[in-house]
Amino acid sequence: MTDATLTEVEVLTPAALRMRLYRDRRRKRLRCLTIELRETEIDTLVQRGLLSREMRNDLTAIRAAFYGFLDETLN
Repeated sequence: MTDATLTEVEVLTPAALRMRLYRDRRRKRLRCLTIELRETEIDTLVQRGLLSREMRNDLTAIRAAFYGFLDETLN
């Protein structure tokens, strides 16, 4: 890491970081949403093989499984 890069990271405010991430998502044509899933919907992800039973309480694993479901369904 160069001194210039290190300085830039140190100076980046939380608001600037949020804006940078927002612009990056917008460039990629992504939207950030908060959704609620029912236990039965999580069960369906397990039944479809998109989520292992052991990972049914892991939010990162559920998110990945849901993305997999959307990819299967919408693509």
